[in-house]
Order: sequence, then C-alpha cells, then structure tokens
Amino acid sequence: MKILVTGATGYIGKRLIPILLQKGHNVICAVRNVSRWIKYDMPEGNITPVEIDFLDSPENYPEIEADAAYYLIHSMSSSLNEFREMEERTARNFKQFAVKGRVRQVIYLSGIANENELSEHLQSRKNTEDILKSDKYSLTVLRAGIIVGSGSASFEIIRDLVEKLPFMITPKWLNTKIQPIAIRDVLKYLVMTIENPEFKNRTLDIGGPDIMTYKEMLMGFAEVRQLKRMIITLPVMTPRLSSYWLYFVTSVSYKLAVNLVKSMKIEVVCRDNTAAELSGFEHISYKDSVKLAFTKIENHEVPSSWKDSLVSSSANPSFMNRVSVPRHGCFKDIQSIRIIDREKTIQNIFSIGGDNGWYYLNFLWSIRGFLDKLLGGVGLRRGRTDTEHISSGDALDFWRVLYADKQAGRLLLYAEMKLPGEAWLEFRIEGEGKRQYLVQEATFRPKGLSGRMYWYSMLPFHFFVFSGMAAAIASEKN
Repeated sequence: MKILVTGATGYIGKRLIPILLQKGHNVICAVRNVSRWIKYDMPEGNITPVEIDFLDSPENYPEIEADAAYYLIHSMSSSLNEFREMEERTARNFKQFAVKGRVRQVIYLSGIANENELSEHLQSRKNTEDILKSDKYSLTVLRAGIIVGSGSASFEIIRDLVEKLPFMITPKWLNTKIQPIAIRDVLKYLVMTIENPEFKNRTLDIGGPDIMTYKEMLMGFAEVRQLKRMIITLPVMTPRLSSYWLYFVTSVSYKLAVNLVKSMKIEVVCRDNTAAELSGFEHISYKDSVKLAFTKIENHEVPSSWKDSLVSSSANPSFMNRVSVPRHGCFKDIQSIRIIDREKTIQNIFSIGGDNGWYYLNFLWSIRGFLDKLLGGVGLRRGRTDTEHISSGDALDFWRVLYADKQAGRLLLYAEMKLPGEAWLEFRIEGEGKRQYLVQEATFRPKGLSGRMYWYSMLPFHFFVFSGMAAAIASEKN
C-alpha cells in the first residue's frame, strides 16, 4: 500500500515509519522542509519525503495520491492561546489534501476525552476528530492517554521529577486517575488499523492494563529505578504555580507546562475495553514499559525523542530554514586551531553537549542555562537524545542542530535560548593533509540596541569560553 505519514519527524512518526517499511508499504513522509529530511537509519524500502506545511494554503501542496494516511500533527506547545486555532487550520487543510489525494482511510492518534468539561488541549483534539470526519474516506480515531516509552514527553517528565527530587511537594492533580499505555502497544494499534474493517469509522480508547494516579506513576517509576521517594500533595497550588513547578524541574517549555497542567486535572481512562478485545494482543504493564524504556536508553537505541521535535522549542519553527549563516549585520567570534588528529577532533565535535558538556567552563554554561529558564527559555535540561549520534533537527541543550555532516566534519547549531537577536554556532574542519584546522565560528545577529548591548556585555565571557572550548575540542586528550 501507499501510505502517507504526517508528523513524520515527530516522536510517533519516526517510530512508525520503519515498521511500515518492514511490512513492505510505500511510505510518503510529509515534512516541513524536504531539504532537511534524513532517513534516521531507517530500513531499506520505498520511502519518499514531500514538503508540506499544513498551516500553509492548500494551493501550495504537491499532488499526491495515497491509499491511507496517518494524521500525527499536534500543536500543543506552539502557543498558550492559539494552538486550538492552529490545529483546526491544519486539520481542515489536511482533510482537503486527503480528499484530493483519494485517500481511503485516515488514522488519527488523538487523546482520551471522556469528561464533560475538557481542557483546551483535549477539547482541541476532540474538535480535530470532528473536522477530519468525511464521507470521502473512513476515519479511525485512536484515543490514547499517557504514552510511556524512551524519549516520550511523559516518560522524560516523570524521569526528571523522580531522579532529581527525593522529596516532592506536589499539586493535588497528582491524585488524578490515568491509564498509561506503552509506546510499543500504540504502534501495534496504529499498524493493525490499516485496511482493517473492524477499525474503520470507529473511535476507540486505547490504554494499558493499569489504571493509576500520577502519584502512583511516579512511585512506580521510583520502584523500578530502586529509588526511595516521598511525595506530599497540597490542595493550595494554583495552576500557575503548578506550571512553574513543572517548568523549572523538568525539561518542558513553559507553554507546554501550562497546557499539560490544564490537562492533568482531568481523568484520562478508557471508557471500555473494546479496543483491547479487537487487538488480540497482551498489553504491556506500566512498570514493564518503564523497564523497556531504560533498556533502550542504556543500549543507546532511542529511535526518537519528544525533545527533538519542534514542540520542545520556544522559537518559531521557521528558524529551521536558516541554514545559511548570515554574513552582514552580525557580530562574530572566530577561532581557528591547527589539529593533529582529524578523526579525534570530529569525534569531539559530535560528542558535544548533554552529559559531555561543552568542554570548557561548564559551570558558566550551566549558569547560562539557568538564566535562560528564568527568562522562559528551554535551558540546558533537554540534553541530547543520543550520546554518539547527531542528526539535523535534533535538540542539543538550548541549541537546535541545523546541519550535521560527520564525514565532512561540519556541525551547525541554532540558538533556541532567549536572546535579543539570533545566534548560530558552527564547527567545521578546513584544509588538507597535515595542515588542517578546526574553525569554530559563533555568529550573533542583534535585534536593536538591546542586542548590541547584550553582545558587548558578554564579550569578556566569550573571550574565555569560546577560545577554551575550541582548544579543548582540538585537543587529543578529550
């Protein structure tokens, strides 16, 4: 079959595509920028990227036909007030595109919505379901709650809380009941719905075997990790305080924290067991899903992370188009150091960030990350998904990878921290033979007077940090 996957570079999309390819399907991957598309070590098969931004007018879309389509687009952290409008627009545009492309079945991964009073996030998901309905194709809606797996937003938030806080004073919404589901089970459901008459034109809640509270999820995680934790819930924490608490302790952006808190006050439990009965497979328990996630993490086999999708960013997604570093109207710091061992230097470049740090004066980077959090930025807590590999589009602390070519020895980063302007950081190897150099180039394009004042105020720190970092990267000792 020819299958279209939207949200192809997102958390679910990156994991679903290899499975579809293994089953022999022809996969069309809808991405915002086709020039940035990377196959993420996917198995061989018929896979075609196409450039489509469903926020744009449908007149700009390429003409494509497909038998089935997965709708995996969500805008939950894009805005505090406008994500519902964005989701409506993308859904309407996708529907028009699907009808024109003669799609027979659309599969939408939504959220469980069983309450009469829904959060704006869950109401938006439900609204999207209504928009996607059509008499031109069959619609399958799979409603999931908390998805647990290596790299999932829920898993990483729980991990941040449990591993960093031995004692927690928490909001009362930690007593809300939920029904988590393992990412492996979600993928099974998504795949088995294709051309399956039992799933066509149905809305089904999918969940794991455990119904528990958020508090029980945290304590269960602690038990798996053999950590002793104490949690006290208080009824006095307002939604705003709860959002700040989640934002400062975990790696989520403030916008995402606000929308999560609004949703966490509502029970997310399957209405019935119909989906489980139709599936016919044994579902993974919550604790087992945590164990499986850490197996992936310890083996450096995390195929996707929510942090690498643009929902973890505080910036406008259009920054991903800024591959060409500007040359005019910018301040620059350029370091050039002769290198002895090209391969070692490249290894150092592509190991930067996360637990490895930035090689020089890491405490200053930590302070900068903390200040960024105070200003509403992403801070350093996102780290990096893989300690060995970097791909275009990945998050790297408070940077985003724009370009990564390990063979050529070039890495280009774009700053997602809060700045009065824009910043790029580039590492590249120049020269040949015995005369090769590491060139490290920091570029800052200021925005108004505040941007210029920022650059000049940071010059003393840049002098030590950038020169020391370049020397450390070029060193054979790291």
